[in-house]
Amino acid sequence: MTKLTQYREQHNLTQEELAEKAGVSVRTIQRIEAGATPKGYTLKTLASVLGVAEDALRATTPAEPLPTPHLVKIINLSSLAFFILPFGNIILPLILMHYKKEVNTLTKQIVSVQILWTIISSVLIMLSPFIQKWFSLTRQLILIVIIVCVLTNLFIIIRNTVSLDQQNKLYIKLNFSFI
Repeated sequence: MTKLTQYREQHNLTQEELAEKAGVSVRTIQRIEAGATPKGYTLKTLASVLGVAEDALRATTPAEPLPTPHLVKIINLSSLAFFILPFGNIILPLILMHYKKEVNTLTKQIVSVQILWTIISSVLIMLSPFIQKWFSLTRQLILIVIIVCVLTNLFIIIRNTVSLDQQNKLYIKLNFSFI
């Protein structure tokens, strides 16, 4: 399945409807879906009609399956398992990704953000007794750090869920992936 086919089906368009909206022939759509690379006016028009970047239609690499929005949101919200299970914010989303066969860039980013946040939180929690001693703080700094880390992770999960719901993309993401 070509990228054009995936984007066309995502928008629930037939080849004829896409051809009409883009102002190109049905045969042109058929050729592109058979493997031809769109160029010039055709590329610009199809990208505009489908609301994607021209590079997304021009690329010759096989297209990654489009994520299922409701499953991606469920995988993101499953990160809330950190309230119940240590490292649940990583384990449960990974299990859901593989069980539901929703392994794509978006879900990998969700887990990568959780892995990075778990590493950062662990380091902050381990350093808090030393910081408390160095600055002669009398309050329980470790408890404050744990609460701030939990609330920050909660914010990350909720903010990404809102962004997924509105724009089908993550608001807080990384430029790399741990998976």
